[in-house]
Amino acid sequence: MPLRQKASLLDLGLMDYRRAYGLQLDLVEKRRTGRLDTDIFLLTEHPAVFTLGRRGGQENLAVSREFLDRQGIALIPIERGGDITYHGRGQLVVYPIILLKSAGLSVTEYIFRLEEVMIRLSRDYGVAAVRDARNHGVWSGDRKLGSVGIAIRHGVAFHGLAINVTTCLEHFGWINPCGLTGVRMTSLARELGREMALEEAKQRMKGHLAEIFERDFSLMGLEPLLE
Repeated sequence: MPLRQKASLLDLGLMDYRRAYGLQLDLVEKRRTGRLDTDIFLLTEHPAVFTLGRRGGQENLAVSREFLDRQGIALIPIERGGDITYHGRGQLVVYPIILLKSAGLSVTEYIFRLEEVMIRLSRDYGVAAVRDARNHGVWSGDRKLGSVGIAIRHGVAFHGLAINVTTCLEHFGWINPCGLTGVRMTSLARELGREMALEEAKQRMKGHLAEIFERDFSLMGLEPLLE
């Protein structure tokens, strides 16, 4: 069996989106210049926020900016692929910071693996999740369960995947998710019809990331990255 590449794994817990985004940009630069000598996978959960990708337009926002301001929810333009999406509590987010050439991954294969992680996590709970030609990500029936959106800077991929585990789905009704009209979102908890523990799903996610990306993970804390 070939040796697995080493990588770092960092669980950020609940983190404000802007702070996590700034951390990603810093790690992308460190990975590009070699100050970070291994890829790193960030796991997190965000307080409620909408993000607008490169293909996004505010025409896919079904409520006013003033309404969002009253709700205390930001709308943040970013450089990832895709359109508008929502992040919130109960959603498991993974941001791999990967030097694609070193990992031997094409963009197509990389996206395929991100989707595969979500498919296998869903399978753990008896939920059949599949790819759909309409949009990157994974679907359960005609409802979208998880999304993929990436960006690449100097050969380093960042952003990543988000899968709804116990997410409140109300906020998705305020947008056309991923720019798709008439699409409903779902969560693992909704598909199962019962409560779930996000922490359990996170532990399972770690195992699938290691298997699908063929990595031996070293767990690390945030402080060494900020030095």
